[in-house]
Amino acid sequence: MNEMLTQMESYQGIFIASTNLMSSLDSAALRRFDLKVSFDFLNGEQAWQLLQSYGQSLSLGHLDSQLKGCIHNLPLLTPGDFAAAARQHRFRPLASYSAMIDALAAECELKEGQKRTIGFI
Repeated sequence: MNEMLTQMESYQGIFIASTNLMSSLDSAALRRFDLKVSFDFLNGEQAWQLLQSYGQSLSLGHLDSQLKGCIHNLPLLTPGDFAAAARQHRFRPLASYSAMIDALAAECELKEGQKRTIGFI
């Protein structure tokens, strides 16, 4: 970390960095960044719009508005999850919007911080 901070101080160009561990950076490191931008998880409406867009590009057919509640209930959803589901479509084609939502739910379950049930259901 010290070497990176030293190099940042002497670098004359534009330096862009990203992390999903912002809380792990100390104040000395954060002071060296002129701008800090945070990208939160998608809200329900943003997820719905992305579902429509990806569904059209993947030719998933008609989108039933009743699925809106399903997509709104997915926690920790990001645009990257949609991209991952679309890439998976090349190997395991998604036949419907419901299948796309299932793929997105699977992506969400892999994330750190997700509550997992232990025991029998």
